Amino acid sequence: MTFLHLTFYSAFALSSLGLAFHRTHLISALLCLESMMLSMYIALCLWPIHTQTTSCTLMPILMLAFSACEAGTGLAILVASTRTHGSDHLHNLNLLQC
Repeated sequence: MTFLHLTFYSAFALSSLGLAFHRTHLISALLCLESMMLSMYIALCLWPIHTQTTSCTLMPILMLAFSACEAGTGLAILVASTRTHGSDHLHNLNLLQC
């Protein structure tokens, strides 16, 4: 395992651990999701360089577009929940209520 692989795996693992253990605020959960997407984006960008192929160059751009849509949707949910519930604490949100 090269240092590059170790860096990507540890960044993804740390962000998933942050998502699992620090679930008090919605913004911290969104930041952990964004760091997971960023580590996957960087890994997908450097993977064709590492394997010396040019066939997989569209996948990082698609992933970046989906992560931007995910970030916009997450921030819209954050603003809506802060306006309706008064804070962004995840324990205040109840998915069973309309």
